[in-house]
Amino acid sequence: MALARFMATPFGRGLRIVLGLALVTFGVVLALAKAPVLAPIALIAVGAVLAVVGTANVCPLAVLVGGPFDGRKVRSGEARTR
Repeated sequence: MALARFMATPFGRGLRIVLGLALVTFGVVLALAKAPVLAPIALIAVGAVLAVVGTANVCPLAVLVGGPFDGRKVRSGEARTR
């Protein structure tokens, strides 16, 4: 749960956004360089997901370990409500 709390902080969110945009950029560069189709698509998809969840302040990782989906609730340590 400590990793999920870190990823819900402003620094963790920013890290996910920057990493996501870097992966999308790298995927586009590979696509333009005529790389095999699967690699650019995978990089763009993973990068887009990282950027979106960072921007939306949600934490799918917390859900996997039994925490709340909302980043604010992860930071406050609230338990997930069902």
